[in-house]
Formats: sequence, C-alpha cells, structure tokens
Amino acid sequence: MPLFNIGALRSALPRGQRLIGLDPGSKTIGLALSDVLLMLATPYGSLTRGKLRVNAAEVLAIARKEGAGGLVVGLPLGMDGSFGPAAQAAKDWAMALSEATGLAAALWDERLSSAAVNRMLVGEADLSRAKRAQSVDRAAAAYMLQAALDASR
Repeated sequence: MPLFNIGALRSALPRGQRLIGLDPGSKTIGLALSDVLLMLATPYGSLTRGKLRVNAAEVLAIARKEGAGGLVVGLPLGMDGSFGPAAQAAKDWAMALSEATGLAAALWDERLSSAAVNRMLVGEADLSRAKRAQSVDRAAAAYMLQAALDASR
C-alpha cells in the first residue's frame, strides 16, 4: 500500500474515523489516538517492538476497537532535514505495517518530539526518570500526531 501525505490521508478518511499516531523506537512503539473530529491527539499506550506481523495484529486490533482508519508514523529526519538510514527504516516499516494492516498510512516529521516531551515532563510534570521512561513514547506519539493534525487542517 503506498504512503499518503497527511492531507490526502485525512481527506480519504471516512467521516468519524480516527487516526493512530505511531512513534516507532527500537524497543517500544508509542501510540496516540486522535479524536473523531481529527483535532486533538491523546497519548494511548505503547507496544513492545517485535515481529512485524505481531505488531500489525496489535495495531489492527486497536484500530478496530477505537474506530481508526489510518496511521501516522513518525519519520526521524536528520536535524538538517536529511533523509538518512533511520528515516528509511521508518519508511520501510510504515509501508510494511500499512500493507499488513490494510490501513492507509502517512509519515510525519518527528524531529525533537521526544526531546520536547522530556522537557515538558521534567519541567511541568516534575516526573522522575523512571516515570518519564514509562510515558515518553506515547506522549511523543501524541506530540507528533498533534503536529500532523494541526498542519493538515
């Protein structure tokens, strides 16, 4: 299944369906979920990164449960906007996940999402390192998905 740009994905989404934001890391995948109006992203949870078929089944189960019709996957571009090996890996994973789930997907620049979330969790929420580690993946997914929703309005 080809990857969409965020505007095309949003336009193709049936009315009332949500988007799932995914922040794929090497060990965990942060998850966020939009509301049905595609205005607000909320942290949802995280999955242990594993075999694609297992992660695809988990994502598809969430999509069915929550009424989601598309995926927005974080794209780790270089600080200068360059498309390096990590970005290529994320693109390949997003395409394979889209194919395995049958859900349309778009990529969105996730530069500094984890850093911004960590700063917020330290400064505003005053969370310890251990507690931050538990919530940073899903919060980074929500931060990235919110940016995509805002840009595609």
